[in-house]
Amino acid sequence: MLVEDVMTTSLKTVNPDTPMSEVVTMMCLFRLSGIPVVEDDNKLVGMIAERDVLDPLFPTFEDMLDGGAAPAMDLGTALDKYNDVTAKKVSDLMTRNVITVSPDMQILKAAARMVGKRFRRIPVAVGDRLVGMLSLGDVHKALYREHAKKKL
Repeated sequence: MLVEDVMTTSLKTVNPDTPMSEVVTMMCLFRLSGIPVVEDDNKLVGMIAERDVLDPLFPTFEDMLDGGAAPAMDLGTALDKYNDVTAKKVSDLMTRNVITVSPDMQILKAAARMVGKRFRRIPVAVGDRLVGMLSLGDVHKALYREHAKKKL
């Protein structure tokens, strides 16, 4: 079974100039943990993920080494940092070198790539053009369907 047989093609996307305030709204309203970043003609130029939103709220390993122990976190400080993140544009935070799979790749090979990189979803591209997204859930559902067919 190929990626194109199970991938999602109805996608929410953003562009590099999209305000992060829009992105976090989309993530929360549509329960998206990651959104492809595209330019004209669906050219994939990056990904923006919840991790990109939330990582700036927490101290880095280097911060902890410099300061000894991790500073106490409070909701007010986290909200201030969150406000800073939402004031940015996607291009300020997105991952630029995106790992993709192709539509003609076997789903288990794509899943192995995802598991190896600890991804729950991965963009599907032909060249640099976004054509879909594949999630571990898509792979699992495909395996379940095949399993159910053999049981009948």
